[in-house]
Amino acid sequence: MKIAFDHEIFCRQPFGGISRYFTQLAEQFALRNHDVKIFAPFHINRYIPELPNGVVQGTHLDHYPKKTDRFFKAYNDFFVRRKIKRWDPDITHETYYANTRTGPANKPTVLTVYDMIHELNFASSPITKELKRKSVERADHIIAISENTRTDLMKTLGVSSDKISVIHLGFDIRKTASNFKPDHEIPYLLYVGPRLGYKNFLRFIEAVASSPSLKGDFNIVAFGGYDFTPEEQDMIRKLGFRADQVLQVSGNDSLLSEYYDGAHAFVYPSLYEGFGIPPLEAMAHKCPVISSNTSSMPEIIGDAAEFFNPLNTPDITRAISSVVYSDQRREQLIKKGLSRLQMYSWEACAEQTLNVYQKVIT
Repeated sequence: MKIAFDHEIFCRQPFGGISRYFTQLAEQFALRNHDVKIFAPFHINRYIPELPNGVVQGTHLDHYPKKTDRFFKAYNDFFVRRKIKRWDPDITHETYYANTRTGPANKPTVLTVYDMIHELNFASSPITKELKRKSVERADHIIAISENTRTDLMKTLGVSSDKISVIHLGFDIRKTASNFKPDHEIPYLLYVGPRLGYKNFLRFIEAVASSPSLKGDFNIVAFGGYDFTPEEQDMIRKLGFRADQVLQVSGNDSLLSEYYDGAHAFVYPSLYEGFGIPPLEAMAHKCPVISSNTSSMPEIIGDAAEFFNPLNTPDITRAISSVVYSDQRREQLIKKGLSRLQMYSWEACAEQTLNVYQKVIT
């Protein structure tokens, strides 16, 4: 089977869950001897250079030079469509939302929908919302990464159920050696990812600050995202945390692995997720998971977490305390997490995706 992936996500993300997803699919398809190509003339993604020779059609840049983003986008948009049409794949899998299709008009297109955060008003981006609508409407078939996303997609955009297949993401964190080791003298609670409003980071630190014992015994590490905003810094001061008690850290997967390994627990306070990879990463590192009980989290995590209502600060405090102060509960969650991980593999994700392709082609 000839399978084409377009450039959209690889020209947006140096790192990230969506580009990792497509990189893993491409790798699995190549291992199965399918002819798979990623068309990304000038991309900034750090994952796809690791793929086998011949898979990636394009050149990696560390970053786009200042004020050239629009030029590179226009260049990529124009040439990708021409290159894919000339290659004539059996199917094109669009990697993110765009105005127009990238694959040939006479061949089917598949689209993966990750979540409906914009449509459900958890995030504000009218442009993304409109691009998604157009992409969904023109796609021949849609893959939703969770039952929760599938349900939301049907409710918000009126997509018929027979046009959607649910395929859970796989999981594979690649641990590599790091020269940095987090300071373990003071135990810490780990938060991973951006800290946009719906991610609920401020309520999480408020929940910790409301407990004298938690506040006295634990640091908080926020891995990823950008430096703390003035609003976040102001909140941290008002909540009375010690200097350097709430830390923001950024880095690659190897550094993230070290922080998972050293954390006393991982806390996932998000109000909405289409799937949620960080809890699985924590499980793989034998780090107990404490999570919001909304959207896809119960579906993906199962019984391998202590759940809480993310809108209820005292309930967040309760959930964290019930884990971090109980060695028995921590060990129980670690065992349940390792067992839960067996449900998610990139091999299964790729096989189910190929089945969808075959169904759409025929």
